[in-house]
Amino acid sequence: MSGKIQQKSRKAREDWIQVDALSCGTGWDERDLSIPQILIEDVYGSSHPGSIHLNALAEEASIGVFQEGGRPANFHGTDICDGWAMLHDGMNYILPSREVLCDLVEVHGRVIPWDGVVVISSCDKSIPAHLMAISRLNTPAIHVPGGSNRIGPYMSHSVLVGETATKMRQGEDVSEEIRDYKLSGCPGFGACQFMGTASTMQCMSEALGMSLPGAALTPASLFDIRRRARRAGYQIMELSKKGIRPSDIMTKESFENAIKVHAAISGSTNALLHLPAIAHELGISIDEGLFDRVNRQTPYLVDIQPSGRYLSELFWYAGGIARVQIELQEMLDLRVMTVTGKTLGENLEQLEKEGFFRRGEGYLANYKLKREDIIRSAANSNGYGSIAVLKGNIAPEGSVIKFSAVDPDMLTHLGPAKVFNREEEALDAVLKGNIEPGSVIVIRYEGPRGSGMPEMFATTEALATIPALRNSAIVTDGRFSGATRGPCIGHVSPEAVDGGPIALVENNDLILIDIPNRVLSIVGVGGQRKDENQIQALLAERKKTWERPALHQPPGILRRYSNQAASAMKGAYLEE
Repeated sequence: MSGKIQQKSRKAREDWIQVDALSCGTGWDERDLSIPQILIEDVYGSSHPGSIHLNALAEEASIGVFQEGGRPANFHGTDICDGWAMLHDGMNYILPSREVLCDLVEVHGRVIPWDGVVVISSCDKSIPAHLMAISRLNTPAIHVPGGSNRIGPYMSHSVLVGETATKMRQGEDVSEEIRDYKLSGCPGFGACQFMGTASTMQCMSEALGMSLPGAALTPASLFDIRRRARRAGYQIMELSKKGIRPSDIMTKESFENAIKVHAAISGSTNALLHLPAIAHELGISIDEGLFDRVNRQTPYLVDIQPSGRYLSELFWYAGGIARVQIELQEMLDLRVMTVTGKTLGENLEQLEKEGFFRRGEGYLANYKLKREDIIRSAANSNGYGSIAVLKGNIAPEGSVIKFSAVDPDMLTHLGPAKVFNREEEALDAVLKGNIEPGSVIVIRYEGPRGSGMPEMFATTEALATIPALRNSAIVTDGRFSGATRGPCIGHVSPEAVDGGPIALVENNDLILIDIPNRVLSIVGVGGQRKDENQIQALLAERKKTWERPALHQPPGILRRYSNQAASAMKGAYLEE
C-alpha cells in the first residue's frame, strides 16, 4: 500500500467514542483524532545509564511523527539492569524481566489498533523484549537503539572492576580505586562500553534490519543519536504507508545475516537466548547448529573488549555494524528488506554516499587510530568465529562458550569437577581458596526452570583475577555476562532441575573441555579415565537415586517462569 495511511483505529473509535474523549483528556485535539496514530514505546527511567536518556530520544521520534503528519502516543515500561541485581536474588528476575516487558509492550500495542510502533531501548533484556513484542504485533515498527556510554579512564568500562572487587572481598584496602571507579565507570549515559549483551543486542537489531543503518552503538552524547531518533519518527510513517511489517524484515535470511555479524563482532553468548526467542515469535526456528556452523565459517573481525582492546564508541567511529557488513558482504544476503524500505545492499551504498564512514574515521583520528585498528578486513581476520556450541554426555542438547575471550592455552582442558548447587557457594569457595588450580567448577540448578537463569559474573571475574585460578573453568546451566572472560561454559542443556546429566556430576569426575572439537564430557572418575560406555552406565546408575530438588520460588513471575521456561538452547522463552 502507498499514499495516505488509512487509520487503523477508526472503527474502534467510532464504535466507542470514549476512546476519543480519553485521548482528548491527555491533550489531543480534534485533528489528532483523525490522523495516523503511532505508539512510541520506551524503557526510560532512573534504573541505569542505558535508560536514563531515552525520554529525549522518544521526544525526537515524536517530533518526527508530528512532522510527517501523524500523532504519537508515548508509553513507557522501565527496564532493569543486571548490575543492580548482582550477588543477591534480584539476579533471578533479570531474564524473566524480558518476558514481562515483552508482554507489557504487547498489551500497549493491542489496546487500540496503532498505525505503527517505535520502540526505544539500549540494553540486555529490553531490546530482545521489544523485538519479540513487535514480532507478535506484526504492525509496521522500527527500533531505536539507545547508543553507547562514553569511554572510561584508560580505556576502561562500567564493569571493569573485577580485580578490585576480588581484592576487596579478600580484605585488601582498595578504597581509592573503588571511589575512582564509582565516579568514572559510567561517565555519561548509554549502554555499557564493551561488546556485552547490551551492545550485542543493539548490533543484532541493526543486523536484522530493524534499526536505521549506522544506529547501533552511536555515542549517546552525540547529537547524531537524536537525529536518528527523529528520522525513525519520519520512517515509521513511511513503513506504515507501505505496509512493511516486522515479518517482512526479520526473515530466516535476516537472522542468518545477523548470526554471521554476531560471529564477526564476538557478540555476547546471551544472543543465543535472545535471537531464537525473537525468531520464535515469528514462527522461525533457529537451532544451536546454525550458530556453530556460522562460527566455523565467519571471520572474527572486531577488536573490542572483553575479547579485544577497544570500546564500543570507537567501534562506531570505525563504521560499526555497517562496516562489518561491508567486510562480510560476500557472505551476506544483501537483498533482505530493512526498515528504510530498502535492501541491506542499498543501505550500505547510501551510507557511503552520505559520508557516514568518512566522518567516523575523522573522529577516530582524534585517538590516533585507524579503522583497521578496530575492524579488521576479512583478509586480516583473527581466525574464525567467536562462539562455540559444545555437546557431550554433560550437555546432550548443547552448551555455549565465547571462545574468543579464552586464553589459547585453555581451548582444551581436562580437570576434576568441583560441584556446587548455587553460584553463591561457588564464589565463596573461590574467594576462600578452596578451589584447586585446574579444577572445573560446576554450578547447577541455575537454569531457566531452576532459578530464572541468573548470570555468573562475580564468580567468573574472581577466576579471571586470581592468577592461580586462571587455568580453571566454569560449567553451568546458568548464563554469563557479556563481559565474561575465560573458559566459562553456560546454557548447559538439559538443565539440572529437569534431570539433565549436569545434575549427576560428582566431585572429582574428570571433565574434558575441547573447544576445537566442540566437546563437553565426563571422561573419568576419581582421576581414572573411562570409556563412553562406562560413563553412560555410571550416569544411568546415578540417575536412579537422583531426586528433583524442591523449588521454593516466591509466588509471581519467577514461579511462573520456572514452570514454563523453554530450554536455554531454544531461547528460554515462556512456552504456551
